[in-house]
Amino acid sequence: MFKGSNVALITPFKNNKLDVDAYVSLIHFHLKNSTSGLVPAGTTGESPTLSHDEHQKVIEICVKEAKGKIPVIAGTGSNSTEEAVALTKHAEKAGADGALVVTPYYNKPTQEGLYQHYKLINDNTNLPIIIYNIPSRCVIDMSVDTMARLFELKNIVGVKDATGDLNRIDQTIKKLGPEFIQLTGEDGLAFEFNKKGGVGIISVTGNIAPKLCSDMQKYSKSNSDNEIKEAQRIDEILQPLHKSLFIESNPAPVKYAAKLLGLCSDEIRLPLVKIKKETQNEVKKALNFAKLI
Repeated sequence: MFKGSNVALITPFKNNKLDVDAYVSLIHFHLKNSTSGLVPAGTTGESPTLSHDEHQKVIEICVKEAKGKIPVIAGTGSNSTEEAVALTKHAEKAGADGALVVTPYYNKPTQEGLYQHYKLINDNTNLPIIIYNIPSRCVIDMSVDTMARLFELKNIVGVKDATGDLNRIDQTIKKLGPEFIQLTGEDGLAFEFNKKGGVGIISVTGNIAPKLCSDMQKYSKSNSDNEIKEAQRIDEILQPLHKSLFIESNPAPVKYAAKLLGLCSDEIRLPLVKIKKETQNEVKKALNFAKLI
């Protein structure tokens, strides 16, 4: 259902307002460059500082412009269960193909609290739901056992795993089976993740290197030794870029890269700020190494 290179879309701003023209252009940039799916209103899209109206608008625009050509997985998570339910209902009404729901941050729920949070969202939508497990941002870590319980529900279909722990893939496959969709949230681990049984990524780097990321994903799941080697070659080209885009808090570096490529401005909302000169130099070097500029 969801696999390959799915891009966690940046949200372009102009004078602190949503830059609709740049956003539409970005979506078409991905449609032309083999991106497998689009993920609006996630962390990379600065969802914490989007107003509710903006959050809904970026999802609506993305669905409209994608026109069913590739899936749209809308970011609908919140640390308020009621709000996450409302955002997921809106995404379904807007025509999204799935929902990416982050574990509740700051509240620090127990595993039972996590289960009940996702169950209530599940019970209020028909959209496929992907769990977003990212302990580094949310403090909590959903266990494989809790995911197994959730997978028994009708709409829970997979996970965006940003734990950085490759052993989780084996553990999850053993407990939930291969039908449970495993996407990584760690660009630097994408090749190894797929080798161990993952089926794709929700990517930051894909914002500015969509074709390379798409090709790496495609070849990494091939049965051909030559294509696997090609995936590894592309992965080696992308590694400096992955690293540079996380020197400072995402999405500030990738927005700067997008500016260099003429995709949108690097304007970002507080409390995030534009990247330092040293980081700019690292991003430029990585883009040069990947022959993107």
